[in-house]
Order: sequence, then C-alpha cells, then structure tokens
Amino acid sequence: MKTILALGFVAAATAASADGYGFRTPSGNIYCNGSVEADEILCSIVERSGPPAAPDSGACPAVWGHHVRLDRNGPAQIICGPPPRKSSYSDVADYGVSARFGQIACRSEKTGLQCENPAGHGFLLSRAAQRIW
Repeated sequence: MKTILALGFVAAATAASADGYGFRTPSGNIYCNGSVEADEILCSIVERSGPPAAPDSGACPAVWGHHVRLDRNGPAQIICGPPPRKSSYSDVADYGVSARFGQIACRSEKTGLQCENPAGHGFLLSRAAQRIW
C-alpha cells in the first residue's frame, strides 16, 4: 500500500501553522481540504452521475450532493451548495494511495475516494455514487 506523500503533507501542514492543505484525485473530479490538527476533512466532487448522498431532512433546500465533511467523531455531513469548479491543487492523491488527516483515514482509488474516522463513520465520493455513513 502506497501512502499519499505523507511526509510532504505533514510538512506542508506544519509550514501553514497546521491550518490545513488541499489535494485532488488524478481525474481532478474530487478535491479535499484536510486538517491534521483539527482531525477533519472537507471534500467536493465536481461531476457526478449517480444519485447523491441524502442530507438530513430539510437540511438543504436547494442544491446538494457535491460536498461532504467528516471529523474525528461523528458521521459524515452533507454540506449544501452548488457543484464546485475543478480545483487547481498541485498535490495529487494517486490511485491506490492512502493518507491520514489526524485520525481520519482516506484512500484514493479509481472507483472513488473513501474516508473514515475511528468511530467507523465516513463517506465515498465517486462519479457513479456518493454515500455517507
């Protein structure tokens, strides 16, 4: 199992006062901002064809299904908002690599990006499906 340039990510986070840092998948369709210090990650998917993960009842009155947030404890949350534009992040999470953002573990695959916290909550973002648990 390869690791997403963990040394580079940790150094980047430290250099930015552990504010966080971003990366994208090789397709550029999914991108994330993670924070090691805060144990959280926010990811967005630009284009999707499958049904989106559902937000809490009434949580998103308009557009939803493109943004998800996960922290170290609770379940993943749908963040309301329109589809984002593709990111220009230079850090790429190649397919088959894994990384940790504090206690959150993520893995980039051709089938999508999956992240999970120690409590077993997480999400999957892919063009074909978006799930939260």
